[in-house]
Amino acid sequence: MIETFEQAALAAGRAILEVYKTGPHVTLKSDASPVTEADERAEAVILSVLAEAMPSVPVVAEEAVAAGKVPNVEGRSFILVDPLDGTKEFISRRPEFTVNIARIENGNPVAGVVYAPALGVAYVGSGTGAWKLTVNPDFTVADRKPIAVRLRREPPVALASRVHNTAETEEFLRAKGITEYRSIGSSLKFCLLAEGEADVYPRFSRTMEWDTAAGDAILRAAGGATLCLDGKALSYGKTMQAGDTDFANPFFIAWGAGAKEPHA
Repeated sequence: MIETFEQAALAAGRAILEVYKTGPHVTLKSDASPVTEADERAEAVILSVLAEAMPSVPVVAEEAVAAGKVPNVEGRSFILVDPLDGTKEFISRRPEFTVNIARIENGNPVAGVVYAPALGVAYVGSGTGAWKLTVNPDFTVADRKPIAVRLRREPPVALASRVHNTAETEEFLRAKGITEYRSIGSSLKFCLLAEGEADVYPRFSRTMEWDTAAGDAILRAAGGATLCLDGKALSYGKTMQAGDTDFANPFFIAWGAGAKEPHA
């Protein structure tokens, strides 16, 4: 499965970089979020690979959902796809955008791939552990090294969203005595926690499951955790939510080592 995810992500990255080099055409979806032909091409590539390798597994993909194509995942394992996470970074020509693919079983992200094609790196995580991959310019994998979360520093070093910072985030940092933090886009924040480059990623703004699942899977495989504000692990496959749309996440705190209690 993880090999299929890697294959799909690398192929999608190739399609994305073709658009990145020439400059994307940007349109707005119904929720006013931007979308480019890179999002659409990458998703088509991923869905094609997954359909051939895993035809019986339902796939929830961001652009398909926006078009009203939503499979029934109740009580089933399924795949979450964000073909281009960090579209705003992509449009602004910052290299922090990623391809995200994750497998969900019983509400948990059990395997995931995050690929940053403009940076030439990818991260994978599954029940056997987590790795950082160096990717060649020809989209082959040069090497793999195992990664793990680090022992938490005090005060912790935080990661924050470049474009979605909030007053609640600032208050969290103040309450925890955090003075050192790094702003970065996309699901790379989970990956930096997973490889021990930081300690905590608080998110007090809207995300969808396809934004977080792959990075969350990698973080969990590396020894970390993503907790809701009540201290419970962030779950997936959230449909028929009374207060929000299908697949929308609550606020959460992602931690490297030592996340055992509520941290809000």
